[in-house]
Amino acid sequence: MAQQDGPEHRTATTDKGRFSMATCTCGWQGPARRARSQARTDAQKHENPT
Repeated sequence: MAQQDGPEHRTATTDKGRFSMATCTCGWQGPARRARSQARTDAQKHENPT
């Protein structure tokens, strides 16, 4: 696994109405999703891109 430069990526999911969204401490923001599980998958892919 490649080591990332810069700040550590810490993601979270937040709900806004009927939608969930993944966000990261680096400023990244995933798309709004209706399925919370898909927002969590977006966050995992951002933390561990492969």
